[in-house]
Amino acid sequence: MFSFQSKWRYFFMFLGIQLVVMALLSREGYQKRVNYFIRIFRKSEHGRNNSGLALGGDVYANLTHLSKTHLHRDDMPYCPLKSPLIAGPIHVSFPSGLSLAQVQRKNPLVVRGGRYRPPDCEARHRTAIIIPHRHREHHLKFLLYYLHPFLQRQQVTYGIYVIHQAGNYTFNRAKLMNVGFREAMKEEDWDCLFFHDVDLIPEDDRNTYTCDANPKHAAIAMDKFGYKLPYKMYFGGVSALSPEHYLKMNGFPNNYWGWGGEDDDIGIRVSLAGMYITRPSLKVGRYKMIKHKLDEGNGVNPKRFNMLARTRQTWKLDGMNTAEYEVLSKVYLPLYTNITVNIGTEEGLKALPKPPPSIAKASGIRTMTFGSVGEHSTNLAKTQGSFQKPRAVHF
Repeated sequence: MFSFQSKWRYFFMFLGIQLVVMALLSREGYQKRVNYFIRIFRKSEHGRNNSGLALGGDVYANLTHLSKTHLHRDDMPYCPLKSPLIAGPIHVSFPSGLSLAQVQRKNPLVVRGGRYRPPDCEARHRTAIIIPHRHREHHLKFLLYYLHPFLQRQQVTYGIYVIHQAGNYTFNRAKLMNVGFREAMKEEDWDCLFFHDVDLIPEDDRNTYTCDANPKHAAIAMDKFGYKLPYKMYFGGVSALSPEHYLKMNGFPNNYWGWGGEDDDIGIRVSLAGMYITRPSLKVGRYKMIKHKLDEGNGVNPKRFNMLARTRQTWKLDGMNTAEYEVLSKVYLPLYTNITVNIGTEEGLKALPKPPPSIAKASGIRTMTFGSVGEHSTNLAKTQGSFQKPRAVHF
């Protein structure tokens, strides 16, 4: 007779043989299951970036079917409340060799001056993009490459204005934005104005370029800040105001020459005017910055902290009601309207030599000159005045 221990030994041997046979029989099916889950995992990882968010697609992907001809305006329905062209995250890169001619070919529905309206529906929103600028042509072409299709996917009527500071004096971003507001509103009855740094590219088209009931800060999550808001009152990069918001806060300060301070001054003005800042979510308000060194002629403003400390006393005295500038030329280019202005210096507005007519003549583009030295930047209203809508120029 077998001993008790022998019985258990044979039992475990028999059980082990059964397990081996079952493993061999199910090997093929097991491998298939493992490979299936590995493919799912790899696919998920391939569609994610380092922050765990879905990687974006081509910003031009769903615009190819748009009609090249506009419907008759009388038969045009309103665009949907939410555009069906919006797709979410956008892949942003900066390939070498990009030219404005290539950008123009990619945007056949954009007309002279950088204007666009949806071809198959009546837009519910009319947005002007104001870009303060000087010597940043390389950045501008990338912004235009992404911004035009980004806005078209949102089905807004829009125009892009580049406000170029003439001369070599220290850069003044906020004063150029005051100029942009007035010059854009002289041409069109815009209901929203986006003030846009030239080196910031939006990464999600759900970040709609339309105005809210209060001033909007759109660039809440920049890559240079780790896609986080650097501090609560930050209002830099890309922001949006309706004409009513702009007038209520007396526009922007004119005395911030150089880098820094004006964004915080503007944020304080919003609060002092009885409004608050709205923002999209961190997932949606994402922007990639085109890397660059600090511009020559745009050094750090050493006076910015002392000036910020006085904003409560100065915001009604310095703004859209005191800005002076001279428009040297207005050129309607295929992808944007370029407005070159003399905004003077800290000592005031002084005449600059006009650009030679041969430059505009050689380019084959009609140049229009406006204004004179001492012209005030706005006759729309004083701080406490009423807003009179300017003449609207239609497409």
